[in-house]
Amino acid sequence: MIEKIISGVTIECVKGDIAKQPDITAVVNAANAWLKPGGGVAGAIHRAAGPGLEEECRPLAPIKPGQAVITGGHNLPNRYVIHCLGPRWGIDKPEDKLLADCYRNALKLADEHKIDSIAFPAISTGIFGYPVEEAAKVALKTIKEVIPTLKYIKKIRFVLHSDRDLTVHEKVLASL
Repeated sequence: MIEKIISGVTIECVKGDIAKQPDITAVVNAANAWLKPGGGVAGAIHRAAGPGLEEECRPLAPIKPGQAVITGGHNLPNRYVIHCLGPRWGIDKPEDKLLADCYRNALKLADEHKIDSIAFPAISTGIFGYPVEEAAKVALKTIKEVIPTLKYIKKIRFVLHSDRDLTVHEKVLASL
């Protein structure tokens, strides 16, 4: 695990399962527009949270790329789930702005709810096809820009699914 402290906020990268982060207050779901269970991150979070999460999500959908909404954590070990719809690579334009909006809006919602720790997956890098290195650069650059405006968040964790994704995110974090 690598970590870096920026303006009193610890940013760390770990390999693991986003639905198994018991020391984190809010996890971020790489959601689909209808906030339904799916594959990848959305599937893992919905399976772990149970059917109450889908029920709570129903009136909040649909959301647009870059948007974020918040729900309870249900059966997850986390108090909250923040759902973000990332851009589909080559389809939703401009991809970099929409992806940055996901991170910016998730952090803003977390701070509004006085959340002290948040875990992100690599939004849009799965079925949505965003190249991992470009996505990591957008994500970490955006987080670095937003940190000075945050009042409550003290820990930001990236939970990556593969060794390759972890290595890429650690390299980008180290270069900040």
